Amino acid sequence: MLHRFPAASPVRLVRNLFLAAAVLIVGTLGAAEAEALKPYKDRLFRYKNVTESLYDGAFIVVEYSKQRDLRDRDEVDERKVFGNYVSYRPKRGRGSAELTANGRTVSYMGSGNWKGGANTIVIYVHGQGGNRFQGMNDVSFGGNFNRIQNLMARNGGAYLTVDVKDFDGRGTGDVAALIQHQKQLSPRAKVVVACGSMGGIICWNLLKNSNTARMLNGVLLLGSPKDPGFLSSGALSRNVPIYMGYGTLDSVYNWETQANFFKQIKSAAPNYPIWFTLFDTGTHGTPIRMTDWRLVLNWMLR
Repeated sequence: MLHRFPAASPVRLVRNLFLAAAVLIVGTLGAAEAEALKPYKDRLFRYKNVTESLYDGAFIVVEYSKQRDLRDRDEVDERKVFGNYVSYRPKRGRGSAELTANGRTVSYMGSGNWKGGANTIVIYVHGQGGNRFQGMNDVSFGGNFNRIQNLMARNGGAYLTVDVKDFDGRGTGDVAALIQHQKQLSPRAKVVVACGSMGGIICWNLLKNSNTARMLNGVLLLGSPKDPGFLSSGALSRNVPIYMGYGTLDSVYNWETQANFFKQIKSAAPNYPIWFTLFDTGTHGTPIRMTDWRLVLNWMLR
């Protein structure tokens, strides 16, 4: 049964949510192991203040300040970040392409080693109303899409964005076809798919399908809906790492509902590799702006 909570501060709600958990532990983020991705602008993009840490660091609350993290960061609020947050080095290898699969045409863009020879592949799937250009915008969302492009380009990886026309089996098939195509070009590459908002439906579908799940080394859900079918799909045994990011003021997908789903997964499989990051006072798009790509990817790629 899901918990319901009275109006209270997000930190207090988090404590209430996990009060009965068997593993209420304050931990640290990440282990001191070899990191796949070298630092890039970490001082600018790392979390400034983690106010709560549970499940040995798998569930954290991160302070989000609209003044610091948006107004002081953007030259034009929500449209153009200040120049010190970006580097246009990845533009030199950026391009567009089309893939024909399942009788459909899949349009996508890539940067880094997207034409072959990548050691890591990150694919971004947009939400409803978005397109492949969203995830290639260097200056929106506080420059965070530019950061992931630089992390891939500077570490021998590839970054791709894809147009999704349907958030169902057809859209899932399009993304699966792109993954398969990229694996043919870079057979040894590890693959991570990041899904924004409704795009998360496709990420869950990829996890539930054994054929596509075996190609994945991680999935990021950025303000996305939960999928109860995941629990009974057999996907828990595959141990594909999952990151879930939400804002406490998200008016599209309630964070408490998603946090309860995280708790269900940990109850069913206590050792399942899953992280949940809650951005205190953040809104629906905050996880795309604020998620620390390098921190999450290094955890997944280990």
